[in-house]
Amino acid sequence: MSSNQEQGITALNQDFSRYDQVKKEQTYHLAESANEDKFDEDYEIKTCDLRQFFAGGEEGKQKFAQELGAALEGIGFAILTGHGVDPKLYAEAREKTCELFAKTTREERMKYRAQRFGSVNQGYFPIKETTIIHPDLVEGWVFCRRAFNLDDDPNYNEEHFWPLPGFEPFFRQICSHHERLILPIMQSILRYLGCDPHLYDRKLTRTNFGFRLNYYPPIGKDDAASGAGRMLGHEDVDLFTFLPSQEVDGLQVLNRENMKWIRLNPPLGTIILNTGDYMQRITNDRLPSTTHRVSKPVHARLYDQPRVTFPMAIYVWEEEMLEVFPGLGEPKYEPISAIKFHTKITSKYYGDEYAVK
Repeated sequence: MSSNQEQGITALNQDFSRYDQVKKEQTYHLAESANEDKFDEDYEIKTCDLRQFFAGGEEGKQKFAQELGAALEGIGFAILTGHGVDPKLYAEAREKTCELFAKTTREERMKYRAQRFGSVNQGYFPIKETTIIHPDLVEGWVFCRRAFNLDDDPNYNEEHFWPLPGFEPFFRQICSHHERLILPIMQSILRYLGCDPHLYDRKLTRTNFGFRLNYYPPIGKDDAASGAGRMLGHEDVDLFTFLPSQEVDGLQVLNRENMKWIRLNPPLGTIILNTGDYMQRITNDRLPSTTHRVSKPVHARLYDQPRVTFPMAIYVWEEEMLEVFPGLGEPKYEPISAIKFHTKITSKYYGDEYAVK
């Protein structure tokens, strides 16, 4: 563990505020602080039924947009039902993720060590090395669009991205299902804000994304005593993230209204949706990029169980410009290229040289 990471266990987010590209006034510990953190047991994050969008006609689309928009404007998180993805696929994905990490050695995985391609750091992240500022108790593997044969590229080579055969076709199924949700979610957000619902249709058709496999191994005594969290407190950098719900608890969401943490563990089969920095910027701060982190389970009896998640972060391509939507008042932010915006923020995790000038 580096000295920076040791300091990160007790660090505050504002220690790294120079990297932020949107307004973030909240102050919080990167890891759970037992002596100072408080929890909100009353706030209920809204559940939104996508069947209204898909089967409710114009009235259903409008109702869904209002419910989703209100939830995201309120806290930046919502829970999606009626999305059409078979829960059995998510259950199998949990098993496949464990299998991927069990059937490969660290040495084999290190051949795919993450490096920047465009805006996104893609590839394998060893445990405690997902960032340079906090020893996260998780191994991660980021696969962007280029890692999947989604567009029938004749030059696609699975071995360039995947250490074992057969995993790309399986996880491609989840990406394809989630990709079908991108435009409905974005159109609903735009409708809620009074904008043209199709403003981003072109930008988000076959857009880039980061599909991440997170394997949180069982927590040993030394790691439990270290004070490190499973994933540091952060805000996603993207437009929004799809996160299928998980079996082992740990996700915490910061309620900025009272600066208390909400423990979020919705039913299996649902999708957790949250907005990120891209969205906060282009909505002129209307929809926040909400802080969240992954802490140890509430009950120590779950420490010996791995936690598996597979979030999918939705981006625009690097050359696109991020501009405040029309009709949202005087823009607080100047237009900026996605690659400059993205890499400036994430350079706090990977080093200043990561940023594209």
